[in-house]
Amino acid sequence: MAIAHRRIGTGPVRVIVLHDWFGTSANWGSVLEYLDPREFSYAFLDYRGYGDRRDLPGRYTLGEIADDVLALADELGWDTFSLLGHSMGGKAAQQVLVRAPERIEKLAGINPVPAGPYEMDDATHALFYGAAEHPENRRAILDLVTGRRASPYWLERMVEHSLTVSRPEAFAAYLASWQPLDLSAAVKGNTVPVLVFVGEYDLALTADVMRATWQVWYPNCRIHPLPGAGHYPPHESPVAFATALEAFLRS
Repeated sequence: MAIAHRRIGTGPVRVIVLHDWFGTSANWGSVLEYLDPREFSYAFLDYRGYGDRRDLPGRYTLGEIADDVLALADELGWDTFSLLGHSMGGKAAQQVLVRAPERIEKLAGINPVPAGPYEMDDATHALFYGAAEHPENRRAILDLVTGRRASPYWLERMVEHSLTVSRPEAFAAYLASWQPLDLSAAVKGNTVPVLVFVGEYDLALTADVMRATWQVWYPNCRIHPLPGAGHYPPHESPVAFATALEAFLRS
């Protein structure tokens, strides 16, 4: 059975794109208008329980995402490819790297969750683990990670998209998979070229967090700050993000 995905471009540089916990392959803001379709081929995957694959049953784990990524690459005939992962998708991309390091050319992360467990105090744990059932929790998380700068309308739209396009049980299960998972020993010392984008207003996944995790584990990791953005650079600073991403991928 073919794996549903969205495709932008037919160029020789091949990239599989993994969305965040709240998003889907369709929720990347206006950055989709600024990706070069002549030089790049982007394949945007929805996770099981999300988007175009909302009704596809699954275990809803990062391991399952990795399996689906590799199966999609096989379907596309991509022996090797690069990965772009946003937030939770950044940790999922690392799970793919652990499974098939010989197939990954480059790895880019947008405010990506590090390979180690994502530590939470009691209040944060309650906020995140209550988000599957409580829309107000989702809104509070989105407000936090965008530096409490986003408009109420944008926050409402993002919450509504998340509620509409993901199954609550999938949303909850993916959190239970990515939050405690520890891939740090498996990725430490991997020499794949890595670029980590960090929006300056993200109050959770900050540049300091990336320096203490990604740059410790990946010797070829570079951090790229994005002024004027929080956790969602594809929405908040799309041209600057697309320009820096494609410069990295073609280098």
